[in-house]
Amino acid sequence: MKKFTWGHGIALALACFIGFILYLIFIFPIGKQTSDLVSDNYYQDELEYQKVIDAKKNADQLSQKPFFAQLPYGIRIAFPKETIDAGQQVHFELYSTNDKEKDKKQNVNLDSNNSFLVPKEMLSTGSYTLKVRWKKSDIDYQVDYELVWK
Repeated sequence: MKKFTWGHGIALALACFIGFILYLIFIFPIGKQTSDLVSDNYYQDELEYQKVIDAKKNADQLSQKPFFAQLPYGIRIAFPKETIDAGQQVHFELYSTNDKEKDKKQNVNLDSNNSFLVPKEMLSTGSYTLKVRWKKSDIDYQVDYELVWK
């Protein structure tokens, strides 16, 4: 029977270190989530972000903001009468925090109640960021909502 010497200890420590490095290279990345960008044109969008900042600031100054309600058949976004002109077109973007494939963008016309519906068929279980943009008297507005669809 051989004795365990310091040479064996160094060899064992080196083998453990090499095994750890190989684990980090081959096994560890398998469990990592994908990190999709919100937009493929990220840098171009970033340059135009000042318009978004101004639109959000304009919306913050409104006395009444649009509000949303989660209903069994979808999400209804309603606008107060003084916030928007009747029958106007509104742009919404629905970003899924879990899967880029679930993102939706659409222009919609408001109904007679100054509201529109995001139907439940466009949604699946998960969390979303809903961005609503509109224009009144050549002034841009935007509000963002965080919501969870069950």
